[in-house]
Amino acid sequence: MVRAVRVRSSAGDADLAPTGFRRTPARRRPQARAGRLRRVRRRPPPPRDPDPGEAKDLAEREGGFAWVGLFEPDLAELSRIAEVFDLPELGVHNAVRAHQRPKLERFREGLFLVLKTVKHVAHTSAASASEIVETGEIMVFLGAGHIVTVRHRDQSRLGALRAELEAAPDRLALGPAAVLHALVDHVVDDYLAVTEAFEHDIDEVEGLVFAPRSTISPEQMHLMKRELIELRRSIAPLATPLRVLADNRALVPESISSYYRDVADHLETVAERIAGFDEILTTLLNATLAKVTLQQNNDMRRITAWAAIIAVPTLVVGVYGMNFDHMPELHWRYGYPVVLALTFAVCLVLYRSFKRNQWL
Repeated sequence: MVRAVRVRSSAGDADLAPTGFRRTPARRRPQARAGRLRRVRRRPPPPRDPDPGEAKDLAEREGGFAWVGLFEPDLAELSRIAEVFDLPELGVHNAVRAHQRPKLERFREGLFLVLKTVKHVAHTSAASASEIVETGEIMVFLGAGHIVTVRHRDQSRLGALRAELEAAPDRLALGPAAVLHALVDHVVDDYLAVTEAFEHDIDEVEGLVFAPRSTISPEQMHLMKRELIELRRSIAPLATPLRVLADNRALVPESISSYYRDVADHLETVAERIAGFDEILTTLLNATLAKVTLQQNNDMRRITAWAAIIAVPTLVVGVYGMNFDHMPELHWRYGYPVVLALTFAVCLVLYRSFKRNQWL
């Protein structure tokens, strides 16, 4: 086979010549003699993804199954896939519109499963975060010889999962149900990771709530409870579909059903964590409101104490500002300093009294 090499000169010129032959440089370009020979290997073109129809025919001929992955397809694109794999029309519309609750539906000889994906949003502090959890969706059409996945939003990529399964042909030999199990297990593992990150946020908030000079507000606590509710709505409804998959022998082989039960146990662990987080956040929210109420009471006591102290000179000035004709102390030589001294003494007594009672 004749390979090609690239001749590069010091001036940057390039040319191609067959291996084993060196092209004599022209006299007008003597600098090409100083060029170096470097072997260039032609890269094969990247593999082309087969057409869904071709993938289905190939799977049927070789006794395998087809896995089609889509990211936020439009109705026309998914409809073409649906014609090839005989997908239900209602499921296709739900997969395009998204915003579905986790559920499992049976259609003819297949299943339609909706999964909620979650992702913990990175932030510097839980006390200032505006969003903690992001959610997405994965719709799965499972048949005897195919599995079609439709992803919405980019919370959970499946490239690494596909590579992992392709490296384990024994698992793929179990059929599309094995892919579905790996997919559900991957999503539930993300649930565990998100709950662990959420637990760190709760620990941080708990330390801030009971700190002497806490800056966390009830609004931030309410935000965390709202994010926790969103997480619960994404996870809790999946328990029933997992139990159905564990007991379905039509499309789920008995050798895989036990793995679905294991995933259901992990999901139950996540649900228990979320329930515990909800109780902790409720307690922290009540503690935060109590601290706010206590702070407001302290502020009101300070305002009341200073108002009482200021009322004394205000009363004195008001009395002597009425300009009565018969006020003997006005004509007394020591009347003015005595009134000032008496006013100051009363204010001082009030201040020390409020200070002793921790109103100031």
